[in-house]
Amino acid sequence: MKQIAIAAAAGALMIGGAFATQSAPKDQADIEVSNPLVGGAAMLPDQGLMENISHSPDNTKFAAALERSGVAKALTPGGTFTVFAPTNAAFTGVPTDKAALARAMGYLVVRGRYDSQALLRDINQQGGQLRLKTLEGGVIIAQMNGPTNILLMDEKGGSADIAVYDVYQKNGVLQVIDRMLQPGPASQVAGL
Repeated sequence: MKQIAIAAAAGALMIGGAFATQSAPKDQADIEVSNPLVGGAAMLPDQGLMENISHSPDNTKFAAALERSGVAKALTPGGTFTVFAPTNAAFTGVPTDKAALARAMGYLVVRGRYDSQALLRDINQQGGQLRLKTLEGGVIIAQMNGPTNILLMDEKGGSADIAVYDVYQKNGVLQVIDRMLQPGPASQVAGL
C-alpha cells in the first residue's frame, strides 16, 4: 500500500518537489494520511466532505451555503469529489436566490479526486493549464503560480490560491482557497 504522509506545514512545499513525480492515488484505500487542520479543527479522512467542512470554523459560511443551496446532497459518500472551499473571509459576492446560490456552490465542486499530485501531473500533461469541469457545468482553470503554488482562475477572470492543500475525505479531497471563485454568465457556461 502506498503511504503518503502529508503534514500541514510541509504540504505546499512538497507540491513543487516530490509530489510532482509520483502518480496520484487511485482511491482512498491507497492513502494513509495525516490531514492538516482546517481552522484549527481536525479533518478526519474517514468522514465525508460535508461532515468535515461543517466542523471547520474557517468554512462555516460555505458549509451553510452548501446546505441552503442543496449542493450538499450531491456530496454523498457514493461519489468522489474535489471541493474548493473558500474561507469565511473569502466568502463574498454570494447570491441569495436559491437557484443562483446552487449554481455558485456547484461551481466550487469538481467530480473526481484532485489532490496536489493529480493537479500537478495534469497541469504538466496539459501544457501548463488544466481545465476542470465543475458540477455546475462551468470550468475552473488550474495552473502553476511559481514553483510551489497552484493558482485557480474562474470564468470571470478572478483567481484564488489554494491555502490548505490535500485534506482527504472518504469521498474526495478538500482544497481550501483564499478567494471566492465565480461562474461566468449562463450563456457562456452553456457553450463550454
